[in-house]
Amino acid sequence: MSYAIISVGGKQYRVREGERLLVDRLPLEDGATFTPSVLLAGGDGDAKLAPGVVVTVKVVRQAKGPKLTIGKYKKRTGYKRHTGFRASLTQIEIDSIGGTSRRASKEAPAAKAAAEPKSPEPKATGAEATTPSADALPAGYADLTIAELKQVASGWDAAELAAALEYEQSNAKRKGAIAALESAISEADR
Repeated sequence: MSYAIISVGGKQYRVREGERLLVDRLPLEDGATFTPSVLLAGGDGDAKLAPGVVVTVKVVRQAKGPKLTIGKYKKRTGYKRHTGFRASLTQIEIDSIGGTSRRASKEAPAAKAAAEPKSPEPKATGAEATTPSADALPAGYADLTIAELKQVASGWDAAELAAALEYEQSNAKRKGAIAALESAISEADR
C-alpha cells in the first residue's frame, strides 16, 4: 500500500510510510506505538475500504503549536484585552502500512550482508605492505592536531615525513594533515 487514510483524534489524515505529522495531543509517552483506525488504503490507482489493513504509528514527541495572539479593542472607551493560545500537539511518524515496515525492509539486506561470511583478504607482503610501522612515525604523532602538525613537520626528516604521509593516506585520511605533510615534503626537497 502506498498510502492510507487514518483517523486520529476525530480527524482524518492521508499518510505514507515514513511520514511525520502533527496531530492533536495524544495521551501517550514518547516512543510509544499504536494502531489508529484505518478508513481507506490505496496505491497504484486502486483505493479500497480497508478493514484488514493495519497502520503502525510511533509517537515521536509532544510539542506545542505556534502562539496565536488574540486582541480585542473598542475605540474611544479605553477597552483593550490581549490573550494568547498555543495548541498542544503530538508529532507522530508512520512506521508501516499493511504490516510491512519500511525499517524492516531496510534492515533485511543489512542483516543478510552481516550474516554472509566474508572471504579472507590476502595479506600484503614485502613491497605491497602500505601501512607504515609505528617505529617510522614521529613520536606522539597520533595525538597531534592539524595545526600542531603544520608547525612541527618542518623539523622532521624525509623518512618520518614519508611515514606520516603514508599513515594519513591509508588510515586517518585527514585532508589538512595530508596537505601539510605534502607541503613539508616539498619544502624539504628544495
